[in-house]
Amino acid sequence: MESGSVIEVATEKASDKQLNPESTIEDLKNLDFTPIHPFTGPMYVEGAEPGDLLKVKLHKIELGHWGWTAIIPGFGFLADDFKEPYLKTFEFNKESRDVNFSDDISVPLNPFPGVMGVAPATDSMLSTIPPRANGGNMDDPHMTEGTTIYFPVFMEGALFSIGDVHATQGLGEVGGTAIEAPMRIVYEIKLVKNGRSIQEPQYETNDYYVVTGFGTTIDEAAKKATRYMIDYLVEEHNMDRKDAYALCSLAGDLKIAEVVDVPHMLVTIHMPKEVLGIK
Repeated sequence: MESGSVIEVATEKASDKQLNPESTIEDLKNLDFTPIHPFTGPMYVEGAEPGDLLKVKLHKIELGHWGWTAIIPGFGFLADDFKEPYLKTFEFNKESRDVNFSDDISVPLNPFPGVMGVAPATDSMLSTIPPRANGGNMDDPHMTEGTTIYFPVFMEGALFSIGDVHATQGLGEVGGTAIEAPMRIVYEIKLVKNGRSIQEPQYETNDYYVVTGFGTTIDEAAKKATRYMIDYLVEEHNMDRKDAYALCSLAGDLKIAEVVDVPHMLVTIHMPKEVLGIK
């Protein structure tokens, strides 16, 4: 496809049709992890080469009609504490704004793709579970409709894929799953040549510029994210490095995007555009 293309995709939920609205705990016990994270893609972008940036804007994310959340034994941040399977299903439609968790509790819906990324620089077969420098399973609920995400390109053509869409999820996805649901997504891809070099995905909303950092500990991921934000402030806003570090302390917000893929963690740092004078 050419740079500037607008693409419409229909994504499957994380179990790739293994679960349905009538599924039971027994179905969950028989869940096969082999087809987990079905992606829509890859999309070959003409002219994309290693060192370029891929700019992806999420224009529209439309809910399907149902979703599920589960506790899967052996998976999740507190896997040692919760060893019994649990399954809950939900019904909604593209107009829904929240979903009933129980008679007394409703949860706002915020559909977003849990997995987005370009092809990594390897010929090896890799698990889709952890996030990486190419993106992947970032599970960041701020990467929703209207967000623009920047990916470093590692392979010719970039080979962008998207999937694992969530109807809603808290930061961290501590229990192992969000509300996993099929969706319709419209996004735009642009190739950026001779732009700023980034090591891991970054994104922006109307209100924030955000960098991501992944690691096998929260400390490692948080330090990487902080360094990446300093790099951004130095390179894009002509700041002295010490000033940039100080500004991160005064106005930057560290957030734990995901911990579910133990030991792999993703931490972000949000810098308000208002602080930077970006309108």
